[in-house]
Amino acid sequence: MNLDILIFGAHADDAEIGMAGTIAKQVAAGYKVGLCDLTRAELSSNGNVELRLQEADAASRVLGVSRRINLGLPDRGLSGTPEQIVAVTEVIREYAPQVIFAPYWEDRHPDHVACSKLVEEAAFNAKLRRYMPDKPAVSAPELYYYFINDWKTPDLLLDVTDFYPVKEEALGCYKSQFGQAVGDEDIAPTPLNQGYVERVKARDALLGQRRLIPYAEGFAVKTPYLVHLFGSART
Repeated sequence: MNLDILIFGAHADDAEIGMAGTIAKQVAAGYKVGLCDLTRAELSSNGNVELRLQEADAASRVLGVSRRINLGLPDRGLSGTPEQIVAVTEVIREYAPQVIFAPYWEDRHPDHVACSKLVEEAAFNAKLRRYMPDKPAVSAPELYYYFINDWKTPDLLLDVTDFYPVKEEALGCYKSQFGQAVGDEDIAPTPLNQGYVERVKARDALLGQRRLIPYAEGFAVKTPYLVHLFGSART
């Protein structure tokens, strides 16, 4: 099955933090969207591998994505080895997306930065016909970067106002990460359960304010964005 859009994250919940509204909007428009989590987040302070996978599955159902993949690469071990680049390249070649998203290349979490670099390397290699010649090369897809923790003034904004409730519901699936301790639960305090979702919402509202809309998600690019005409067609 080919996908229109393929979104990579180091951990389940990365893509939802950065662009769940965009995912829901693209799905509603009829696009086939897939998510690929590079690790099982086995070193997370809260939750465990089984629970994180269940939460990712629940969020995927909320968003309506066509496919979610987990490569099982080592958490805090995204070192960009040739084997890891091959693993990501194989996913790109299997699903042949027109558009790829990866985490923004600057972030407080080293795994997000490493994921960004890995995807960039793999997207380049995917078009080389003599690289992994047993699998057909694919045309170079468009590559965009979404924000997780750290962000700059975006190159592109997408209005996600109508889909913001879906984003909030998807983030709500990750109770192990964003939830507060109840009773005797052993939940370690982390940046994620100290008002993190509220700060994501504030960020998206701030981005929306740039265009006088309630909520937007921002994206960065490394190559110039191409337009064909400026303004509306003349009559």
